[in-house]
Amino acid sequence: MPGKIVLFAGVSLDGYTEGPGQDIGWHRVDEELHFHFNAELAGMGRFLSGRRTHQLMADHWPTADADPASSPATREFAGIWRTMPKTVYSTTLTEADWDTTVVPRVDPDEVRALAAATDGDLTVSGANLVASFRAHDLIDVYQVYVHPVVIGRGTPLLAPADTFTDLRLDTTRAFPNGVVMLRYERV
Repeated sequence: MPGKIVLFAGVSLDGYTEGPGQDIGWHRVDEELHFHFNAELAGMGRFLSGRRTHQLMADHWPTADADPASSPATREFAGIWRTMPKTVYSTTLTEADWDTTVVPRVDPDEVRALAAATDGDLTVSGANLVASFRAHDLIDVYQVYVHPVVIGRGTPLLAPADTFTDLRLDTTRAFPNGVVMLRYERV
């Protein structure tokens, strides 16, 4: 069975992934939630991201576990991120480190072939890349973590698109810090 393409994102109650100026300081990621993310993401087959998201990750995670002040969950995820195969979609990057393949554009046939050839699901992140995947109707699962804040404006998780996707609620989970996971699968 081919791997699924999973949108995996944290959002404010009003639907933003980041606030003005790319602020994500309002995300309520404590150790319990971070270990949950680690367990979910470690089982994926590949991370798919846009250039900006990839560069933010590449600037932090390769050495995050070297900091003695790093939490156990942070140290664990640094290892997950370093070893996970990654694809970055970018027209400006020509190469990237850390087991990363650079692809210039989203080709639906290539994405589905990658999903079929990958052991595990693919997780997609980055607002622009998510918009492109939605425009091509490529997302199979929406796994969203709603944080208990209203930030008013910023980058929306889902930009307007001309696609309609019927979903069914698969799983919910409430965390003690107020974050709620909602997992919807394509019908």
